[in-house]
Amino acid sequence: MCLAIPGKIISVDRSVPELAMAKVDFGGICKDICVQWVEATEGDYVLAHAGMAIAVVDAVEAGKTIDAFDAIVRSLTSE
Repeated sequence: MCLAIPGKIISVDRSVPELAMAKVDFGGICKDICVQWVEATEGDYVLAHAGMAIAVVDAVEAGKTIDAFDAIVRSLTSE
């Protein structure tokens, strides 16, 4: 089973034409993610898995997923 996490693109680096990379914010943790295979720009939300953006997602849907992850974390830490 794969788990793709939504994150917001902070910046995109296309200085290497064959390997577009983006700085993506995952709830305060920023990672460099390959965005070569998706049409994504700064401010977009992407689903990322294993360092690769696999899809651009709507901001509302990304927010719902992020809220669900937050609820899971809260339930695990309140025990």
